[in-house]
Amino acid sequence: MSDTVLIAGGRDVRASLDTAASDGSEGGSGEISKGSPRADAVVVACPPHPQQRGHRGDERLVAVSDALTDRGVDCLRFDYGDWDEGYGETTDADRAVGWALDRYDRVGLFGFSFGGTVALVAAASRPELAGVCALAPTARLNDDVDAVAALDDVVGRGTPVRVLYATRDSTADWRPVVERAEELGVEAVAFESDHFFVGRSGAVGESAAAFLTPRLRGE
Repeated sequence: MSDTVLIAGGRDVRASLDTAASDGSEGGSGEISKGSPRADAVVVACPPHPQQRGHRGDERLVAVSDALTDRGVDCLRFDYGDWDEGYGETTDADRAVGWALDRYDRVGLFGFSFGGTVALVAAASRPELAGVCALAPTARLNDDVDAVAALDDVVGRGTPVRVLYATRDSTADWRPVVERAEELGVEAVAFESDHFFVGRSGAVGESAAAFLTPRLRGE
């Protein structure tokens, strides 16, 4: 079940809220009002690079959403507004997190590739998050923003983090993030795959959901 959501702010940010149907409720469409979620936890999912056709329907985001909703956790997959060199996109993620925090007891953050870096950067200023999972994050968001520094900030705030990466990834510059994660004692999970995790999306979804779900439930 999926509903359409508009994230308030100066940019055109639209999202799909995938709801866990554990209570047997029927989903609908349209703007979601405060207090309407069926679950008490949600994960905000950041898509890959919008200039490389990244969008909220990305199969890796959908796989994570499916695994989460199967576990009783909602998932908010959003599209960025107009391209803004990573700056506006991070703002979009932050506003999506803010939307979720207004409506849910616990919120997690997930992102793939460019979106994985966006997730880490956004999480650095959001200590309220229950957990962050970054899939194949790039080492830098832009000339000014470093994913490794963001990871340091997130871990320093005590937010649980898991990094997922592909051993045959020649697309994203993931090694600095993974190496720093290991230095910090952050779990880094390797997949024998390329950057797009061909044939492994389901496994990626399960790994992300298995990490995030217990933290969203306070277990």
